[in-house]
Amino acid sequence: MSTPEMPSWPHCAHGADPATDPVGCPGIHVPGHTTCLAHLTDIDRNTYLAGLAPGADIDHRGTTFTTELLLALLNALRDRATGIAYFGHTHFSSATFEGDIRFSRAVFEGHAWFEEATFKDIAWFDSTVFMSDARFASAAFGTGWFDEATFKDDAEFTGTSFKNGALFGSVTFEELATFESAEFEGFAVFGSAVFKGNAGFDEAIFKHDVWFNGAVFKSHAGFVRAKFVEADRFGPLVCADLMELSGATFGGPVTLAFAARRLVCRRTRWTGTAEIRLRYTTVDFAHAVFEYPLAIAAEPDPFVLTDGSELAEAELAGASGPDVRLVSLRGVDAAHLVLADVDLSPCLFTGTVHLDQLRLEGACTFDTTPPAAGWRRWPPVRFTKRRVLAEEHHWRAGRPGAARGWNVAVLGAGRAGPLQLAPVYRALRKAFEDGKHEPGAADFYYGEMEMRRHADDIPRAERWLLTAYWALSGYGLRASRALAWLGAAMLLTIGLLMGFGIAQDTPKQTATGTVPPGGGRVVFEIDKDDPKNPTGSRFTGERFEKALNVTLNSVVFRSSGQGLTTAGTYIEMTARLAEPVLLGLAVLAVRNRVKR
Repeated sequence: MSTPEMPSWPHCAHGADPATDPVGCPGIHVPGHTTCLAHLTDIDRNTYLAGLAPGADIDHRGTTFTTELLLALLNALRDRATGIAYFGHTHFSSATFEGDIRFSRAVFEGHAWFEEATFKDIAWFDSTVFMSDARFASAAFGTGWFDEATFKDDAEFTGTSFKNGALFGSVTFEELATFESAEFEGFAVFGSAVFKGNAGFDEAIFKHDVWFNGAVFKSHAGFVRAKFVEADRFGPLVCADLMELSGATFGGPVTLAFAARRLVCRRTRWTGTAEIRLRYTTVDFAHAVFEYPLAIAAEPDPFVLTDGSELAEAELAGASGPDVRLVSLRGVDAAHLVLADVDLSPCLFTGTVHLDQLRLEGACTFDTTPPAAGWRRWPPVRFTKRRVLAEEHHWRAGRPGAARGWNVAVLGAGRAGPLQLAPVYRALRKAFEDGKHEPGAADFYYGEMEMRRHADDIPRAERWLLTAYWALSGYGLRASRALAWLGAAMLLTIGLLMGFGIAQDTPKQTATGTVPPGGGRVVFEIDKDDPKNPTGSRFTGERFEKALNVTLNSVVFRSSGQGLTTAGTYIEMTARLAEPVLLGLAVLAVRNRVKR
């Protein structure tokens, strides 16, 4: 058994025993006496209490209060007209309160210090007003009942324990509220509480139900490394600034519902299924860990509270809209992740594991290429609209001579280049294909091919091949580009045929033979005149019609049946090889855009 620590104030020492308890009663001396309030004689106690008035400063550190003794103290400080007890500067540090303790409706006009105090049963602070700072650091409660209390200055509950439960329903915290390392072994209710300053629950432990329904955080709300052991829901609540859950742990299935400007879940851990429903929120989910299915979804309508009313979102009225934006999935194993109606345009994907198993539901959007044409020295650049990752925006914006419109302000995307982005595009393509969204997958195939074309680790010959594939048909995805090349090839073929390929005259055939005297079998030899190059006008309507006929037939591998010169024969052969390929690329591009 450890030896009790000697108090830093002059203490009562009632019941002290040098062998077993050298400290005895740790209660501070009542002014003018050598014992604490609990051990004064009845006459001395009554005299002391009679000398108090509402608003008096009191100091009863280390004193043990029964229900009757505290009631006597409250009555001495009570305003007779209103029945409200008024405290000045109050020191109850290390005090012990036995039985039900009621500070209901009391007003602490000065600071109220209850550090390391012990409340063995229910401590009622409902409707209590703390005008100055209130300190309950390291206090121990059976049940703490602060319903509708008001803290007009800092409220400190660092390291405080609530064995049976804590009720902070409809409480107003005007300034800083600190619950760091607090331990809630029973229920924890903060329903409709209003936090006007920063609220800190870092490393707090919630062992049972957590109730923040309708709570409003007007500034930062920190739950860093907090533990939610059995909580099955968290919210709905409003946070006008940052909601910090980094390093927090959720021990079972849970639903989180937040209307918050920012939510940071870096290295947050879920050990059961989870659903995160959000409004107005920008989410950082980097390195989050979850072992079971987890869904992040945008809530289209305001959250509904248990009483049927809608969650008030006035603190977020200045936001652009209730959209949900995800800014990072780096370090996440996405095998069990579902995203629904989330804006992924600013999201960083490099470093995500099993990205090909990511499920995208609803209207998940990505960033796109710059909308207008960009001009460099040469050639002019115009980007066809497609889905683009934020990292590609950053990479292209940082290249020499980059076209305007690529976004360089992508936080944390500095080191991602083609080598890192190609597998990301490949994985997202597969995710879209598995979701039967082939047109969407086509954009990511285009992005993958672009990154391969620009990567430093591919042979030059392969890069030339990819460049040709890109230039001719946009990797088999740009029908307009393939058709443009087909049209250009056909016009060139027509021009060449008119100039060099169509013979001047249709070659004539002549048959020669000899009839034997007296009749008999005749043998004829059929000769055809060699096609002759034109000598007169070559670009006539008749020659155009013939050249067009040859060109159209070449597209579908049909013989034109026209008289061609030797040059024309080779022109036709080349056209019959190249033009059907271009037509096939155009058909392939259309198919990739419309198939399901």
